[in-house]
Amino acid sequence: MSNPARFAARLFRMDERTWERHASPWSVWSRVASLPLLLLAIWSHAWIGLWAVPATGLVFLWLWLNPRLFPAPARTDTWSAKATFGERIFMNRATAPIPGHHVKVANLLMTASGIGFVMALAGAVMNDLLMTVAGGLASWFAKMWFCDRMVWLFDDMKDRNPAYAAWIRVKDEAQ
Repeated sequence: MSNPARFAARLFRMDERTWERHASPWSVWSRVASLPLLLLAIWSHAWIGLWAVPATGLVFLWLWLNPRLFPAPARTDTWSAKATFGERIFMNRATAPIPGHHVKVANLLMTASGIGFVMALAGAVMNDLLMTVAGGLASWFAKMWFCDRMVWLFDDMKDRNPAYAAWIRVKDEAQ
């Protein structure tokens, strides 16, 4: 596992229960919407000065709390749940290897997302709208493509590992 991925895993301390809750569409989609909030909090230093620091801290607190706040979903055969499952598999690739083509594309997309993110952060700090929006969009689209790739990874790996297949729950239509 790469150093940034290992750092993120330690920082977020996602155990089995947290991963189950993170598969909730409420968790996934509210987290997706967090990038503009983060950029706004940073940008706000121009208006509220040092109060931008606690505003930014609140967004980071939200990002940490988010996977813990929502209940585990009744069904996990959705795109958003599979994206979190794929991400979990990807982060565990040192223990359970995954196909090389997934690693290459995922690393490329994470790099693109990271470059866009740094660009957006720099733009927000400098209050440069074009840089913030361009970087934010680049980061967001690369992250969404990464998530879509994680769905593909999960779909490929669930047939190879019964533990992964067991993560899927389909709500009974009769209920």
